[in-house]
Amino acid sequence: MNILVELFIVFFKLGAFTIGGGIAMLPLLQNTLINEKKWFTKEEFMDVVAVCQSLPGVVAINMATYVGYKKKGLAGSLVSTFGVVIPSFTMILIIARFISSLGDNGVLMGAMAGLRAAALGMVAVAMIQLMPTAIKNKWAMLAAAAAFVLIAVLRVNTAYVILLFAVLGIAVTFAKSRKAAAAAEGAAGTEEAGEGGEPE
Repeated sequence: MNILVELFIVFFKLGAFTIGGGIAMLPLLQNTLINEKKWFTKEEFMDVVAVCQSLPGVVAINMATYVGYKKKGLAGSLVSTFGVVIPSFTMILIIARFISSLGDNGVLMGAMAGLRAAALGMVAVAMIQLMPTAIKNKWAMLAAAAAFVLIAVLRVNTAYVILLFAVLGIAVTFAKSRKAAAAAEGAAGTEEAGEGGEPE
């Protein structure tokens, strides 16, 4: 199948059947992109999620644009984005046309309550599935816990939390690379000293 057609179909399905926004899309995306299509590894997928979550705009559209571009450049990003937007755009037009006439319809209210519960369940599934890939060491565990406290308890703006941990991530990575380089230099110096001390 042509990759552009494949991208359109994948993201059209995701756009049509995802309830609760971009975060709720993650379990479906993970299953499709990693297990079915094998376009990404789990680690690569987590990088995609991190990038798209931290950028401005709707996460679902960011994901579609990013994945499309990675697979087929600009054409792929346009096709994927178009595919993920069409279902919600069409549904919104239909709902906007008829919602006022439905009023406090009990069936509609019941359906919305069920959809909200389903969306919460999908978000929980995404968190559980991605946690082992995202949290691999003490630093990641502490960062996740601190971000939760800052946002949920202290009510810090999410944008500030994202910027804070982006800077901290850079600092931690830089410190680790310097430590590794120093250890490598120390090992090389020890080897040279050992070779210099050997009898001829």
